[in-house]
Amino acid sequence: MTGKVLNLYFKKLNQVVKNSINLMMKASLVILAAGMGSRYGGLKQIDAFGPNGETILDYSIYDAIEAGFEKVVFIVREHFKKDIQAAFAGKFDDKVELIFVTQELDKIPSGYDIHEDREKPWGTSHALMMAAEVVDGPFAVINGDDYYGKDSYRLLIDYFSTRSPEDKKMCIVGYYLKNTLSEHGTVNRGVCDVNEEGHLKGIVETLKIRKTEDGSGAYELDDKTCHLDKNTLVSMNMFGMFPEYFDKSMAYFHDFLRERGQELKSEFFIPTVVDRMSKEDGYVFEVLESPSSWFGVTYKEDKPIVMEKISKLIESGAYPKHLWS
Repeated sequence: MTGKVLNLYFKKLNQVVKNSINLMMKASLVILAAGMGSRYGGLKQIDAFGPNGETILDYSIYDAIEAGFEKVVFIVREHFKKDIQAAFAGKFDDKVELIFVTQELDKIPSGYDIHEDREKPWGTSHALMMAAEVVDGPFAVINGDDYYGKDSYRLLIDYFSTRSPEDKKMCIVGYYLKNTLSEHGTVNRGVCDVNEEGHLKGIVETLKIRKTEDGSGAYELDDKTCHLDKNTLVSMNMFGMFPEYFDKSMAYFHDFLRERGQELKSEFFIPTVVDRMSKEDGYVFEVLESPSSWFGVTYKEDKPIVMEKISKLIESGAYPKHLWS
């Protein structure tokens, strides 16, 4: 072999070894479940939606285990941690490692003062940082009150098997707008700006999108009606990441605390970190197109709609009637 061919051979071999090591690490599902559910009127993370009292998260965890995730990390608040543990502990201990960590207002780096009138913690990326000590391999992030569909978890496991941290690549699962719109009112969505290579350029938070007759979306901006194609990709806060995210997030969190730490309602969001990582540190966030339908709960009125959708999934054979038995 020539030197050039040998170099290519060893480069490919090295990548195979890295991917094999990556696969041996436990892929974790990190669940953002620290929300209080004030608009819903209670802890929707543990409310019953299935025929035997199953929560939305039961179906998410079922899908994740089926796809190949081996660890589930709940991020909760200390004062309702026992309620969350009671709802899930023992259901699937033989199938997946289950860990609970807490997000609290005072869990910040030393040297920063907390405004005496502040009550809420610091947002989704601050919550995610609480998992840093228990996650040592690739991980997915989801909301605790959203249903993402089986295909999305499979996409992430496949993605992890072909990437390594050295690639400086992570991903976001994008949903077709048509699969996230509501028949019952307007929705807010993070519209993904994606280049020709499928890489995320940015996320534009778009408010009050309504469903039109042809299944596309429309919203008002500066007194004008704007339209979104039904196949527009939107973010539903589902990400695929490596532990390097935690280091970057902590560095940016210091900046956040210096600049906005004394604001009573300032929040440190995951998309903020994603944007800085891509623009300042050379990370690429690839957008994976999920064919799954998304649904979730914000208000109590959403509950019967979600229950009906889960019932139809069971009727179609997607899930057994008794999920964990």
